[in-house]
Amino acid sequence: MDLPIVVGVDGSEPSMRAVDWAADEAALHGVQLRLVYASLWERYEGVSLAQDLGRPSEQVMAEDVVATAEGRARRRRADVKVFTEVLPEEPEYALVRESRTASAMVLGSRGRSGMAEALLGSVSVTVAGHAHCPVIVLRGGHDNQVRSGAGHIVLGVGEKPADSAAAGFAVEEAQRRGVPLEAVRAWLCPARESTDHSLLVGEPARLHEGQAVEALEAALRDVPADVEVHRRAVEGHARRVLLDASADADLLVVGARRHQGHFGLQLGRVAHAVLHHSACPVAVVPQRT
Repeated sequence: MDLPIVVGVDGSEPSMRAVDWAADEAALHGVQLRLVYASLWERYEGVSLAQDLGRPSEQVMAEDVVATAEGRARRRRADVKVFTEVLPEEPEYALVRESRTASAMVLGSRGRSGMAEALLGSVSVTVAGHAHCPVIVLRGGHDNQVRSGAGHIVLGVGEKPADSAAAGFAVEEAQRRGVPLEAVRAWLCPARESTDHSLLVGEPARLHEGQAVEALEAALRDVPADVEVHRRAVEGHARRVLLDASADADLLVVGARRHQGHFGLQLGRVAHAVLHHSACPVAVVPQRT
């Protein structure tokens, strides 16, 4: 049986947006939806959910959180099977463990801590950095909807794109949604390679641009014929190039590699930047090496 999509819920509005998005994604993939609330605290101390339920905040229990999320998911997608779980442990550890048996995990951009919207919640960034499955963090002001037949998917192509798990994930998402895939590779010409010699002007830049084009071709060599693909080699820092590309995208996909001797994934600067500032949802896909 296909693995479920897992959503980390805590009653906050961002996590409820994640439920909406994940329900659409589960319907698209034909898999079950698993809603997980994890906390060492028995009671949920937020205000928003308590107001919705018409009860004092101190009476709102973890079961209310998952019940509200479950009802929202069922109203959103009646055809998706929904299961819930309440775990009495730290959410970071619980969700990372849940990722071992999930096809993907969906999280809100921030939790109930009240952080500014521009900042990513600690649970989301920790799980994105250590999960064993793709983690989608909902960024930007989208309508919480996984759309088919409109928009496009952006893939950030890294330094070692061959057999990239991120590329495979992005291609599948584009194929299932019936939307184009835009693969982007940023490149820079180091200052030390520039020259004032008139006969050599532009050569270093063309070399690095050519390498970026080759990386794009390597990443996309196995794309099915029914997926429309656009390749872009863009001069600039990868963080800025991908953030610009996220402005009109439905999903931005980036990879993250494991490092020996460390717990799980260690996110690089590019992944951190897009998770904190992307204008659209971001999928961080682990690359097993």
